[in-house]
Amino acid sequence: MINAANSFNAEEILAGILRWVAIESPTTDPAGVNRMMDEATATMRALGATIERIPGRDGFGDVVRATIAGKADEPGLMVLGHLDTVHLVGTLAGALPIRRDGDKVFGPGILDMKGGMYLATYALAQVQQALGDRLRLPVTFLFIPDEEVGSPSTRALIEAEAKRHAHVLVPEPGMDGRIVTGRHAFLRFKLHVHGKPAHAGAHNRSGASAIRAMARLIETIEGWSDYDRGKSFSVGIVHGGTFVNVVPTECHAEVLCVAPTQEDFDDVVARMSGLAAPFPNTRLEVEPGPVRPLFRAQEGTERLWQLAKSIADREGMRVHSGQFGGGSDGNFTGALGIPTLDGLGVGGAGPHTHDEHLLVSSLEPRARLFAGLIEQLAG
Repeated sequence: MINAANSFNAEEILAGILRWVAIESPTTDPAGVNRMMDEATATMRALGATIERIPGRDGFGDVVRATIAGKADEPGLMVLGHLDTVHLVGTLAGALPIRRDGDKVFGPGILDMKGGMYLATYALAQVQQALGDRLRLPVTFLFIPDEEVGSPSTRALIEAEAKRHAHVLVPEPGMDGRIVTGRHAFLRFKLHVHGKPAHAGAHNRSGASAIRAMARLIETIEGWSDYDRGKSFSVGIVHGGTFVNVVPTECHAEVLCVAPTQEDFDDVVARMSGLAAPFPNTRLEVEPGPVRPLFRAQEGTERLWQLAKSIADREGMRVHSGQFGGGSDGNFTGALGIPTLDGLGVGGAGPHTHDEHLLVSSLEPRARLFAGLIEQLAG
């Protein structure tokens, strides 16, 4: 049984996390992501897992499914998380090197979410050591390569695997003592504006700028946001034009929308699909992209939360639950009605920025919490 006598060493956990953080793995670099999958495979194989390597598709890295057998052949526990990051290759040598400043340790993906996935493997090892025997139920770790772009190549696999399990734990960042029992929906769109060409230095008025039209659309779209309610529209990527002396005939943009309720979800779809080109001689295409469905807490998830709260209380941890933004693959499993507890990873701040860091002081208590959940659900 996991208790105070079990050896949970924060510095040992940190050392393992930093080995993973030292491997740069942006989603767009499948070779880098696969080096991370190699590392995860070695870690899980050392714990006695059976490994299945699922080749990546659509230009993404591989998926690793690692299963620890249980005594009973019944639906068990799934641990779900990703090893891709938003930080491009060169970030380690540039804007976000690995460094420590007191309780804070910085690095690309250290919080979101290499820290959490390594911490989960460490917690599993502690449970195995404490029980001294096989787990009662199987535990499957699913390592995902494309979460940061909406998991377009892995959603079907995630959902199929989750349906084979009784519970899902997601070690996404556990910031501010949060444990996530629901997540807002996320919708992605691509906008394609087409204009009319002209010589920009002599015949501007005979053309129609796709970039100008996109600029007007961006103002409209982002103006729909209601940040106080958690409903937002954000344009994150824009590119267009060929030469500065040519009125641009094409401009493309990507939009991320967040919807905290089903009503908001429907409104986002209606607004985005109803967009029209703002100027004469311009044309707009709206291309729907990956969707993370709304994850609302159901009875099974509430029971998981109560279990986590009792473990946290025993460990002297202060935690709270709720529905939050910051979509994850837990959106898929929670929306299916499978009991899902998210936000179980390391504490810290600054995900997706050059201030991304974890808190060393969070590592031992968070590992104990995760181990306690594994023990209660599958031990």
